[in-house]
Formats: sequence, structure tokens, C-alpha cells
Amino acid sequence: MLDNIRVEDILFLDIETVPSESSFELLDPLTQTLWIKKSKQFRTPDQAADEVYERAGIYSEFGKIICISVGLIREKNPFSLKLKSFYGTEEKTVLSDFSAMISKFSKTNKDAILCAHNGKEFDYPYIARRMIINSLIIPEILDNSGKKPWEIKLLDTMDIWKFGDYKNYTSLELLTSILGISTPKDDIDGSMVSDVYYNENDLERIVRYCEKDVLAIAQVLLRFKNLPLIAGDKIESVTFL
Repeated sequence: MLDNIRVEDILFLDIETVPSESSFELLDPLTQTLWIKKSKQFRTPDQAADEVYERAGIYSEFGKIICISVGLIREKNPFSLKLKSFYGTEEKTVLSDFSAMISKFSKTNKDAILCAHNGKEFDYPYIARRMIINSLIIPEILDNSGKKPWEIKLLDTMDIWKFGDYKNYTSLELLTSILGISTPKDDIDGSMVSDVYYNENDLERIVRYCEKDVLAIAQVLLRFKNLPLIAGDKIESVTFL
């Protein structure tokens, strides 16, 4: 599986998102109206729009990115992983710094490819949309518009696991469990990120969680390729990749 892809050419990534405001009441009147319309798609008749506002973070039109973590596998025998995170309260800065890094990565490596879990449905389009909203240019490696299927450099571990079966969603937590990989959800999970960000003001905790997801995605890809996993003492958070 994936025999034509070298793990050293893959940039693994994960994002953490939150609602654009800490509460529905802080939204401007127009955005409140638009959220009321949007949330009708999933809330029950007895639920008000403000009661489901905690879900706003998963929609790029109503949320924002607070952290993007990336990882590169280095060395062999054994493998090691270098982790780098872009995070902060200013989304445009987070996106701009991330964009500069992946643009450099893809320019210096003609075989560069991105990999995320459920990336095709969530991470990749979310990043691209938020870049447009923030008046940033989408990096070429992330922009798949007009490209032929074989020209797209976006891997998705969930998509690979489907093997063409589109009936089920397989979470990263479930996939790591059945593949014998340490869970990335040993502290918080995605449903808790907004509370940790807005109420606990603990962005560093969210960054650690995001980096654990990146490690898990890299480990899953290695298992797909039947390669040895990355040992705990071979994982390092760095300033520059």
C-alpha cells in the first residue's frame, strides 16, 4: 500500500478550530441570523440556535483556526518525527506563517505531499476557505482546483482506510485503537477545544493535543505501509522544520 510514496516526502498536519466568538450573543446581528439559518440543518425543533452554537467551530464560515500542527518524518532505522505548531489568537498570522512553511516545503521537494485524517472533508478545505476569508493566497500544494486527480498532493488516512467504502466515518481515535497505536485523546478531544480556549485560556494545552493528533496520523500511515512505528524518544517539537 502506498508503495510509490516515501514517508519522508509527507507533511502530516492537523488543525484545531473554535467558534469565531465565545458565545452566540457576541455575534453581530447578521451573523446571528445566518447561524440561525445554518443551524436549522442539524438542530432539533426544540433547540434554539444559541444552544448549538458550540458547533460553529466546525464550519469555516462561522469558526476560525487557532492551531495548525505539522510533522515530518526524519531519518530511518529508526524513524523520528519533528513537530512544529503555528498557533495564536490572530488567525491571519497563524495561516500566513503556515502558508510560508508549506510553500517552502513544496518548492524544495518536488514530491512533497500533505497528509491529514479526514483532511479532504475538513482540514484542507477549512484552511483554504479561511485563507480566502483572511485575504491570503492559497499555497499551490493545497489548491486542488482545476487539477487532475493524479496531480493532487493531498493524502487522507481516513479516505485510504475506506478502500472505496463510503458508508462509514472512522475516527482517528478508533483507527489508532484497532491498529495498536497510542491514542491522541488521552487529555482532551475535539469537543472540548472551544471550552479550553475560551474559558480556560489554555492554548498551550490545545497545541499539545493537536501535536498528538499529528503524531497519530503519522503512525497510522506507517502502519498502512507496514513500517515500524516512531518511538517516544524519537519525537521532538522544534522551532524550525
